[in-house]
Amino acid sequence: MPAKAVSSATADRRQAQLEALLTAAEKRICETGSHALKARDLAADIGVALGGLYNIVQDMDDLLLRVTVRTQGRLDALFERETAHRPMTTRAQALDRLVAVALAYFTFARENLPLWRMMFEVRITTPLPDWAVEAQLGLFRHVGAPLSVIMPDASPEALTIRARTLFSAVHGVVYIGLEERLIAVPPQKLADEIEWLIRAGCR
Repeated sequence: MPAKAVSSATADRRQAQLEALLTAAEKRICETGSHALKARDLAADIGVALGGLYNIVQDMDDLLLRVTVRTQGRLDALFERETAHRPMTTRAQALDRLVAVALAYFTFARENLPLWRMMFEVRITTPLPDWAVEAQLGLFRHVGAPLSVIMPDASPEALTIRARTLFSAVHGVVYIGLEERLIAVPPQKLADEIEWLIRAGCR
């Protein structure tokens, strides 16, 4: 068999192993949380030796980061589905689109609570690789694009800061609400209050 074919087959096998590993990790995170994740358990789940696991990922930090990026990819796809059909030529349309993004974020968090929570629990001590940074920044285009219509005279820096501020505000309401903290908004009112927050913040 030509060397190129062998190399391609090896790459396909490793990609399949990576997908299986990510799926196994997601399943365990949903069942017991990310703090209980063990390399030995995951290796057994996908049928490889413990040492073989580190031929697929560098370490557990790398694995958690990849799970996080895959979760962010699902969130990105949801934003696309919820907003791609919405025009944003006018300020009102852009504001409606921004509300749709915020409500989609709430829906995703509610329906994927363990994986959503894990995105903010992972602590990586080394600089993020480019592919992880790009995944994070890519999500903010769903906020930045409508904001550029709502704030046409704002500089790119000002838009970035406002996008991060709005995200932080919505995330805080969602987090406190879903975690049912003492000061949480009642669950049945969360969607209405998220919409109010976005509209009030963009007056």
